[in-house]
Amino acid sequence: MHGANRSGRPFTGDHAGILLYQMLYRYGFASTDQSVSVDDGLKLLDARITNAVKCLPPDNKPVGAEINTCNKYLANELHTLPADSVVLALGGIAHRAIIKACGLRQAEFKFGHAALHELPACRLLDSYHCSRYNTNTRRLTEAMFAGVFAQARELLDN
Repeated sequence: MHGANRSGRPFTGDHAGILLYQMLYRYGFASTDQSVSVDDGLKLLDARITNAVKCLPPDNKPVGAEINTCNKYLANELHTLPADSVVLALGGIAHRAIIKACGLRQAEFKFGHAALHELPACRLLDSYHCSRYNTNTRRLTEAMFAGVFAQARELLDN
């Protein structure tokens, strides 16, 4: 409502975006460590940010119907990726939406922080979402988040 919808760039202007853009910058996926506005000069490098749901759901918590409605858009985006791509899913909702978009069975690809899944379309790397709740409760620490970005960078570089 105040960030992505205003700027056109996901995670702009919210708490989760602070840590996300710092990590994108630290591991060479962004030209700067902050996303402030659409005209702030930030460029993504070897990276793309998208959402499983294309609207702002009530209480910022998407329900199944919204995820299902938007899944065809995610599937289209995934089909445009190069074969050696790494997709970093921020949270279980993103993970499940990607598995669904690839037409795969959820039971065969369990979500877990830092879990790597070889999918036909890409390599899927999981992370807990960088939400304020997860970082405040230390379910996700900065070191844990840095670890998945380091792993993504290594996978792409090799």
